[in-house]
Amino acid sequence: MTEYRRFYYPGATWFFTVNLAERRGNQLLMERIDVLREAFVSVKNKHPFKIDAIMILPEHLHCILTLPEGDGDFSTRWGLIKAYFFPPYRSKRTDFQKPEKPRRKRFMATAVLGTSYP
Repeated sequence: MTEYRRFYYPGATWFFTVNLAERRGNQLLMERIDVLREAFVSVKNKHPFKIDAIMILPEHLHCILTLPEGDGDFSTRWGLIKAYFFPPYRSKRTDFQKPEKPRRKRFMATAVLGTSYP
């Protein structure tokens, strides 16, 4: 099994890519852009961060975020954003049906160079 290792640098600037599970012909992010905006605002109020740049496409988004000094936990923020955005699309699993999968469990994170990190 693949082991994912995350590096947490307090106050760092990060580049993220978040994809929907079904990318072909999926317009979910555009159709629910208001809910996505609410998700970012809600999480930002509880767990501050700065949105340096964001590009939202129909089936994925790119985002550059800067975390506050002393805080390097971007995973919690993305988990909360995705939980806020996707609840209506979760289905209960039974023995006879598979749950819908509009989102991926993981995201790509890359530290932005040019900033000094320990």
